[in-house]
Amino acid sequence: MVQLKTPEQIEILRENAQLVSKTLAEVGRHIAPGVTTKQLDKVAESFIRDNGAVPGFLGYEGFPASLCISVNDVVVHGIPGSYTLKDGDIVSVDCGTVYKGFYGDSAYTFGVGELDEPTRKLLQTTEESLRLGASLAVEGNRVGDIGHAIQSYCESRGFSVVRELVGHGIGRNMHEDPMVPNYGKAGTGKRLKVGMVLCIEPMINAGKKEVYQGSDGWKIATADGSKSAHFEFTVAVGKEKADILTTFDYIKN
Repeated sequence: MVQLKTPEQIEILRENAQLVSKTLAEVGRHIAPGVTTKQLDKVAESFIRDNGAVPGFLGYEGFPASLCISVNDVVVHGIPGSYTLKDGDIVSVDCGTVYKGFYGDSAYTFGVGELDEPTRKLLQTTEESLRLGASLAVEGNRVGDIGHAIQSYCESRGFSVVRELVGHGIGRNMHEDPMVPNYGKAGTGKRLKVGMVLCIEPMINAGKKEVYQGSDGWKIATADGSKSAHFEFTVAVGKEKADILTTFDYIKN
């Protein structure tokens, strides 16, 4: 059941999205060779609490940290720990908040030090596919239009789309209807309406699309050991244009 949001609720979701955006930028400033993923998690938790919110992931269905930090072949849901970042790694940082009774959720994949050209292309393609998919969050379009745009763009550039994990609605709950796959057929799926707020999050592999779940019950990684990138926006469906609540400007400036 899709819960349509009022304009006032969308503004609270925007506040959450902006705080997540700023948190990702703060974490990004600490990403460097020699830093552990646990250190990054502490940075995020402190920043979120200092800004009057609480971490949305900490304790969510038993998750033990404030961030999902997924390195190299880990697609999503990596648990921060003792892993020390190395030059050439890529690091997906997925962050959530709870503020004024609503959730925020966004992700960005950072490079550590110098990246090789194929890895840079993977990150660029995944982020571009996100922007392409998010632009279609307009009333009258369908969920399948978003997935089709992401899939066709990424596959045309030689990458594959994870099938087992999808985007979602967001509001008073972290995960709400509708589900938003990163693949699909244009013109199919639920019709988009003003008041829907979606988390669009392509998870794109450099190699094959198959994944497996780690023994910790959380980590999802590529079956072939190839690198995977993950970017996520929170987007409100607009009448004529998508209203992207997330920004990566804090990271890039």
